[in-house]
Amino acid sequence: MASILQNAKRLVVKVGSSLVTNEGQGLDRSALARWAQQIAALRLQGLEIVLVSSGAIAEGLQRLRWKRRPHALHELQAAAAVGQMGLIQAYEACFSEHGLITSQVLLTHEDLADRKRYLNARTTLRTLLGLGVIPIINENDTVATEEIRFGDNDTLAALVTNLIEADALIILTDQAGLYERDPRHYPGSTLVRDAHAGDPRLEAMAGAPGSAIGRGGMLTKILAAKRAARSGAHTVIASGREPDVLLRLSAGEAIGTHLTAGRATLAARKQWLADHLQVRGRLMLDLGAVKALTIDGKSLLPIGVYDVTGDFERGEAVSCLDEAQREIARGLVNYGAGDTRRILRTPSAEIEAKLGYVDELELIHRDNLVLL
Repeated sequence: MASILQNAKRLVVKVGSSLVTNEGQGLDRSALARWAQQIAALRLQGLEIVLVSSGAIAEGLQRLRWKRRPHALHELQAAAAVGQMGLIQAYEACFSEHGLITSQVLLTHEDLADRKRYLNARTTLRTLLGLGVIPIINENDTVATEEIRFGDNDTLAALVTNLIEADALIILTDQAGLYERDPRHYPGSTLVRDAHAGDPRLEAMAGAPGSAIGRGGMLTKILAAKRAARSGAHTVIASGREPDVLLRLSAGEAIGTHLTAGRATLAARKQWLADHLQVRGRLMLDLGAVKALTIDGKSLLPIGVYDVTGDFERGEAVSCLDEAQREIARGLVNYGAGDTRRILRTPSAEIEAKLGYVDELELIHRDNLVLL
């Protein structure tokens, strides 16, 4: 376990709201200064660092003197708009003390779901890293809606990890790592030191969301590690309250929970497909279609689909489910929802007879499909 970060050259570091804001009591500038000091030291070692930081809404609540996080979306957006100013100003001041330039990058799911914007975001971040700049990333809560928001910065950090093909994701939280059972309810529970990202047992251990300040919990961190592993990135979940935690992790010290990625990684385009958080519809597959996709590596044909839900256009992302309602794949569909319904259970040779035209013989071509 001590070697999980040994050869890492590009890291994504995610810092949670409770750490950045001292449990919601406004920005903890001394904590921000410690992150900046550690990241500056890692930069001197030649590492490239992207910082994903929560805290904008929590800082906004403090500035607006709101006692609780609101539920209304427009109020959350207002708090984010106010708080993001303080968050970035504080980070810029801390990093400038070490001679480092920072940049602010705000993202929504739509930025990464659109292929062109996805590539633009990747190019921008890689350019910033090449210039020695520290990108500070947050979800664009000011404009995000329930349909397009990431939902938590753990997921955002994993998406960014895949986006820039980072070697590792470090998620800093107010817990020591993943425990076999929730230590808040089961004192003395065993800390999981080493495991494989994507092990289904980890999700059972993770439990429900945590603090009232942030949106995430241990489950979102486990799922983030699973997502980051698709690009071959390892994940560490550790306490941000450990002194010099980033430096000690980089030196190989065994702190927190280390989740190792498998050897097989997805190609960049497949990662983009897998990272679609919201799909526009669902296709229900029979056993023959499931076998064709998962074992034979073939495209999805309309004859193997027996039901469809959702309202989607040609080229949008849809989920492929087996008869037990498990998502086995997702991809970019060649026909809109209405035409897809008309050609269910239809041999490809008969598509033109049903629709009066034929764009593709496949409902989803294997090049536009990723197994999950």
